[in-house]
Amino acid sequence: MTRGLARRDVLAGLMATAAPTLGWAQSEPSVTVFAAASLKDALNQAGWIYVAKNLHPVRFSYGASSALARQIEQGAPADVFISADADWMDYLAKKHLIVDASRRNLLSNHLALIAPVKSKISLPIGRGMPLAKALGGGRLAVAGPDVPAGRYGQAALTKLGVWDQVKDHLAPAENVRAALAFVARGEAPLGIVYDTDAKVEPGVRIVGLFPENSHPPIVYPGAVTASSSNPNAAAFLDSLKTPLEAAVFKKFGFRVLGK
Repeated sequence: MTRGLARRDVLAGLMATAAPTLGWAQSEPSVTVFAAASLKDALNQAGWIYVAKNLHPVRFSYGASSALARQIEQGAPADVFISADADWMDYLAKKHLIVDASRRNLLSNHLALIAPVKSKISLPIGRGMPLAKALGGGRLAVAGPDVPAGRYGQAALTKLGVWDQVKDHLAPAENVRAALAFVARGEAPLGIVYDTDAKVEPGVRIVGLFPENSHPPIVYPGAVTASSSNPNAAAFLDSLKTPLEAAVFKKFGFRVLGK
């Protein structure tokens, strides 16, 4: 496990400076990809495969889909945007900031309730679950209300009839990985993240998964931005559907969606 994580860290570092580090096409502009924070580990590896096959440099910027979409709106030089929900892609589409024909749904995920790895909390996920009691006076780590994971989480808790129990006992985070960190560091007794996040963080464990019918479908759409002039942007997006890259996403727990 440690060896695998170390390899991912090396790949992530290489991807951050792909062209100068590897000496490939150094005069060629990188494909700049703005992507949801929950994709970081899987997309770093999938991106490395793309670089190795095509010798085109790629750079990633990860964050909350809401923050990335607003940065693109303000003129940030992104070539590709991958959101953790359809809403923020729709936001850019309405402003004519993506190439509509390039848009496609790439992945899906599961929503999980997590606790620190040494926690003894046991809580079946279901309607009326005693979530507030399980917090024991602590706070529930969640992504902020503009962030897709935060929206999915609130929808699930509302559907299960427990939102009112905990809405005043939240620890809002900038993005889903920040919520994950709160729990991993023991700063929150419970949190809501994607199960793919929990699987790459040894400091947490999954208490349970939320029923899929308790929240809107979790979908990651991707598109080329309207401002991009990089001829490799569409090719990079297409590469995420190829067998090698798809296998990476499946390994990390994502479901790869059809075209």
